[in-house]
Amino acid sequence: LSPQNDIVKIKYFTANVSGKYDQDKPRRQLTYLNALKNYIPEIDIIKGYFQTHEVEMPTANNPRKKVKVLKTEEKCTDVSLAVHLVNDGWKNLYECAVVLSNDGDLLEALKIVHDELKLCVGLVTPGKARISKSLLKYATFQKRIRTNLLRNSQLPNPIPNSNIYKPVDW
Repeated sequence: LSPQNDIVKIKYFTANVSGKYDQDKPRRQLTYLNALKNYIPEIDIIKGYFQTHEVEMPTANNPRKKVKVLKTEEKCTDVSLAVHLVNDGWKNLYECAVVLSNDGDLLEALKIVHDELKLCVGLVTPGKARISKSLLKYATFQKRIRTNLLRNSQLPNPIPNSNIYKPVDW
């Protein structure tokens, strides 16, 4: 973003992680979310959830042979992002939204914001991740976050005016 841009609100869409295979994982996530809330006053954290279920999938060596696997999917985060993007747009809560996602499920929301609401939408992706061409069609601008910039933009440790410290295993 340019210096003339004001960040009015940051909406962070996530879901509570499971501690099934790593009991400390939910605590680390909670520490991170608390750090964000303490350090960034403009942030709203909107939560979806994870859903795990058994599915049959083909094996790599023999696609005709199927095995049961546990499939875990994040639910409601992309839908919530899309709804907030359109809703905040029609309420004129932003002049330009910046979306850090490459999820094709956001296509219709970007299209509505771009074509119907005539608002600016920027797409930002980290590193060398390939950007969805269908999303790019409705993006006013696109930027990549270079790895060194991402590395240099981490939260301070500790978070100022708090007792929140970065866990060793982050």
